[in-house]
Amino acid sequence: MTERPLDLDAVHAFVRIAELGSFTLAADAMRTTQAAVSLKLKRLEDRLGCRLIERTPRYVQLSERGAAFLDHARELLAVHDRALALFAGARQRLTIGISDHVAGPELPLLIARMNAQDPRLVIEIRIGSSADLLQSFDRRELDTVIVRLHAGRSDGDVLTDEDFGWFAAPGWQHRLGEPLPLATMAEPCGVRALAGQLLDAAGVPWTEIFVGGGVAAVAAAVMAGLGVAALAPRMVPFGAVDVGAKLGLPDLPRLPVLLHTRVKAGRARDALDALSAAFKSAVRG
Repeated sequence: MTERPLDLDAVHAFVRIAELGSFTLAADAMRTTQAAVSLKLKRLEDRLGCRLIERTPRYVQLSERGAAFLDHARELLAVHDRALALFAGARQRLTIGISDHVAGPELPLLIARMNAQDPRLVIEIRIGSSADLLQSFDRRELDTVIVRLHAGRSDGDVLTDEDFGWFAAPGWQHRLGEPLPLATMAEPCGVRALAGQLLDAAGVPWTEIFVGGGVAAVAAAVMAGLGVAALAPRMVPFGAVDVGAKLGLPDLPRLPVLLHTRVKAGRARDALDALSAAFKSAVRG
């Protein structure tokens, strides 16, 4: 074969841009700069003689040729990883705790991104409350936790922040004169505490109508018509409505998501960076 081979770093950059829909997020996942990612893509496009990504100031999307090339690019990288795995040592394990208020419907996608980054990495994920996960992290039982901002903690790196609202089932009506029925997570839960504090400060009478062991249970109670819950929009089932303005409830602030980790380098850090970039993309999207 006389033609020069493809640059695998450039192919990797193309796949990351395509999967995350952003040069910035691709750069975050690859732990490099946006300019470097753009240069890698340009070199690949020059090598192939066609444009793979259509980009404007408002959007990034695959061209027709780029869409056709994507599966082949993924397979090329997978074959390369399998070849290297023949000479790799023992599997490395990464234990991650993710807050139940953070782990939404995107979790399968996030796990897939980590596996694509390093198929030989053993990924262990635990779901729980932010407070419990932080205690486990401090006891060194977890390598990394992704949690909501927790009172009394000033460490951790902010991944992103997102809106919260007061959600109820479609057609649900608050009975006049009765306390606001609230569906919440079990203690300790920072969102539960914040919701109660804001309602008390606004002089809104409320009562717990349902306590769930996870966000899925709380969302189910909401859709069953039991009451209202403070949740991020991406965590509620399709059809749930934000009734905050209608009921005159206090505004909920945007709540940050923080990453606490002792993983600083190596294969596990690369997979963690891929997870972080994919999570940012999911929240923005």
